[in-house]
Amino acid sequence: MCIRARLEALRLLLKRDGYTVVSAQSPAGVKATLDAEDVDLVLMDLNYARDTTSGREGLDLLGELRARDALLPVVVMTAWGSVEGAVEAMRLGARDYVQKPWDNTRLLATLRTQLEWSRAVRRSRRLEEENQHLRREQGGRSPLVGESRAMLPVRRLIERVAPSAAPVLVTGEHGTGKEVVARLLHAASPRADRPFVAVNSGGLSEGVFESELFGHVKGAFTDAKADRIGCFELADGGTLFLDEIGNMPLAQQAKLLRVLQTGELHPVGSSRTRRVDVRVVSATNVDLGRAVVEGRFREDLLYRLNTVEVQLPPLRERREDIPLLAAHFLAAQGQRYGRPGIHLAPGAMEALIAYPWPGNVRELEHAVERALLMAVGDRVEAEDLLLKRMSPPGGGSTRLEEMTLEEVERYLIERALGRHDGNVSEAAKALGLSRSALYRRLQYYGIKGAR
Repeated sequence: MCIRARLEALRLLLKRDGYTVVSAQSPAGVKATLDAEDVDLVLMDLNYARDTTSGREGLDLLGELRARDALLPVVVMTAWGSVEGAVEAMRLGARDYVQKPWDNTRLLATLRTQLEWSRAVRRSRRLEEENQHLRREQGGRSPLVGESRAMLPVRRLIERVAPSAAPVLVTGEHGTGKEVVARLLHAASPRADRPFVAVNSGGLSEGVFESELFGHVKGAFTDAKADRIGCFELADGGTLFLDEIGNMPLAQQAKLLRVLQTGELHPVGSSRTRRVDVRVVSATNVDLGRAVVEGRFREDLLYRLNTVEVQLPPLRERREDIPLLAAHFLAAQGQRYGRPGIHLAPGAMEALIAYPWPGNVRELEHAVERALLMAVGDRVEAEDLLLKRMSPPGGGSTRLEEMTLEEVERYLIERALGRHDGNVSEAAKALGLSRSALYRRLQYYGIKGAR
């Protein structure tokens, strides 16, 4: 039987069993097909050139296929009675072999077994990557605590939009709890049993952006020693939280927009198209409307992200929530450090309420944790909080509440740089920013002297 006849016979047999078949008549054709198609299994002959029976062509191709994707199941076909060729193929990584002329029942059973094995292995690998990502990103998050008048509209809006798949943009100053809102939206949605994946999209450099979000295939670049699943695929069926979206460079915005428009992505180094079903929740402390006017953010991307906007108030506008938040953090940290009975003295609570909290809820949480470690006995005193009186830029007497958001941000950046002798990495860590996000702010405010 000639090659074309064998291919047609196999195609008809497999089509009847529900398989989609793509055929190739040479090693080059096989590799070209794998470049263009998402293939679940390869059924291949060991001989291609006419009058050749050594099987060398097929064995060489098998080695290349294994190097491309170690999880791709390959079943070889061999025509001779000797098993040497089949044994060598199995040694090189073939999952099974079938002798020609093949038995239809055995061939179909072999293919079915290998496909089930491949899917199980890939599913296990994907779940492990999801677990690793979630272990990195999800530990120890706080619920949305607060019953103030400023927080009631936020709560009502979250309740209304959570059940939908609509994109949500969460805005607010640093430390106001934007990721907490994103997790609440996910938990209250029909996607709650699917992954929640968080990524600092504004802190990714150009070199890792596509790999982190879209994944890559083995060999796509120097350090790509294995396939990697990107955050979009990890979040497939669930929610992807894109933090610091306002700090994303324009070139990266264009790549993100394309995926949001089409629902399709290409891992780095692959020509295969993969579809994803992801709800996107993004967050920023940047005025994106102003950024659009200034040409720093794409207007079409903004429309894709903010079907609904949830704006979080700063802690200074919801001071009545400070006792609730402080009690919540103290209880959580008390459990963590083995001091469950500790509580706040009245003077400590008064100091918390009076403090301006430029770092918002995040700063409050850190202050409570620090105070618990400093406290002697079963209660936290005001002096354990180590809160410093804040003065505005230039040493004037203007209260922090009377400063603009940009003035406060610049002031905090300059103070952090001063505390760390101009070291950008240490200052960024202290401020809860990525190094690249802090550099963009230094450039925006014209702050010099950083290193």
